[in-house]
Amino acid sequence: MVPLIVLVSSFAVLRLGGLLGAGVLESWVPCLRGALALMCLVTASAHWGTRRPDLVRMMPPLLPKPDLLVTLTGLAEIAGAVGLLVPRLAPWAATGLALLLVSVFPANVHAARHALTVGGRPVTRLLPRTFLQLAFLSSVLAAGFVTR
Repeated sequence: MVPLIVLVSSFAVLRLGGLLGAGVLESWVPCLRGALALMCLVTASAHWGTRRPDLVRMMPPLLPKPDLLVTLTGLAEIAGAVGLLVPRLAPWAATGLALLLVSVFPANVHAARHALTVGGRPVTRLLPRTFLQLAFLSSVLAAGFVTR
């Protein structure tokens, strides 16, 4: 739920900045890109912090080297966050983040089905997680491919 809170609250703050005269934030698109970038950086931080073991456990058992996959997905989130902030790279970053969201979804399914925890708290149940994933996916695609 933290990623959703970060996304919505940072979008609201950035959009308010645009409404108050920050020229670069006059459109909702750069606000969404900035909010998604912040969300990705927050979620990427878990890949190396105290929640890392929880993320490793989320990986479905058939995937090799789950610790390496957690590292790679964290790096991909950071790259995507940076790419969203560069207008010429935003479509590429959005494509990469969309593929990342799709590719990590099986880990979310595995975690929900096995009642795993992240940071001592139960993972989001599968149906709400599916809707969250679709919201994140549509936000990423809008940020990368809508110009105004």
